[in-house]
Amino acid sequence: MIELQEIFDVRYGTNLALNSLSIDESGVNFVSRTSKNNGVSAKIARIPNVNPINSGVLTVAGGGSVLETFLQNSPFYSGRDLYYLVPKFELTTAQKIYYTLCIKANKYRYNYGRQANKTLKTLLIPSIDEIPDWVNNFDISKYEHAHRPLLKKTPQKLDFKSWKYFTFSDIFFIKQ
Repeated sequence: MIELQEIFDVRYGTNLALNSLSIDESGVNFVSRTSKNNGVSAKIARIPNVNPINSGVLTVAGGGSVLETFLQNSPFYSGRDLYYLVPKFELTTAQKIYYTLCIKANKYRYNYGRQANKTLKTLLIPSIDEIPDWVNNFDISKYEHAHRPLLKKTPQKLDFKSWKYFTFSDIFFIKQ
């Protein structure tokens, strides 16, 4: 096990307040300390003279939902108490996802009263040599298009008026 700062440069995000920004559904991701939706809480309009943070980094909540960690696949702006981790050397996508799980595994050490702001850099995680072979051999390219819908055409609308009540025993054999 080694300290997180040996693998990643730990940087503080853009520290923006969402309530003072313009929502734009075709804009840039806004990542906050939420544990949902890969940390993305909104899409916002580009901010003049403020460059978004590059994709391919990990985001870590220092407070709030402490140690919620995600791999960001698009450029983004960030809220307060959000750190982003830039690998010091090349890591595969599977290795980055593995490290998100390693960081999240330490959540039990923190709560709303004890944030990870001061200790994030020294958090112990596996070294690159300790990553299991199944992570290094994992072919993540199979999932490149997982965000796309399964059906190419829009499914037919449901006709709720034709629905009828049923019991589970009408369609299943129930055994105890």
